[in-house]
Amino acid sequence: MKDLIEYPDADMMMLDLANTIAGSLEMNLQTHETASLCVPGGTTPGPIFDSLCAADLDWARVTIMLSDERWVPESSPRSNTALLMHRLCVGRAAAAKIAPLYMQTDTPEDALGELIEGLKPALPILVLLLGMGADMHTASLFPGADQLDAALRDDAPALMAMRAPGAPEPRITLTAPVLAGAMETHMVIIGDEKREALERAKHLSPQAAPVSVVLPNATVHWAP
Repeated sequence: MKDLIEYPDADMMMLDLANTIAGSLEMNLQTHETASLCVPGGTTPGPIFDSLCAADLDWARVTIMLSDERWVPESSPRSNTALLMHRLCVGRAAAAKIAPLYMQTDTPEDALGELIEGLKPALPILVLLLGMGADMHTASLFPGADQLDAALRDDAPALMAMRAPGAPEPRITLTAPVLAGAMETHMVIIGDEKREALERAKHLSPQAAPVSVVLPNATVHWAP
């Protein structure tokens, strides 16, 4: 990994990350017409979103996307898109463009082509924020998932459907080449269990520890 930054508490880490991401977006917009930001779902990044949404940026030139999504409508409490809309795409950041990872089709496979086309203008990702599970997954690249090997290939499409043991619904996820190709990557983890998992991931294959595909270019932010 590029760097490991340790913080005394999670609140300080979340505020620092929000400032770092805002600074990277602002710097890019000084020399480029647009910028892209990719963020994870789940509850961990919520405090980052709460600060970042107030950043004084030209948000209309920023495209925001999720790293992965559960194949559920936005009305579902399990929707990552709903979290994004309620906590990041508010305030000043409400002007940002959204590259969706969900459509109203029976299966994610039915929508893959159209969703991939929608992502293309925002690739490569400028700033990528990821989390990591204690099982060493990131995005929806889970150990043991049905399409993991294909999603790890260098020639994988930008998005793939994924079904994993224990996951109650199908997922859609950015694949390894898109995640690894981000210009700037930050990973946020909290607690000793995930810190220990991170150390294990450095010495395991991507099949056993999918997070390892992004670690070489990642700055990891950790708080107890």
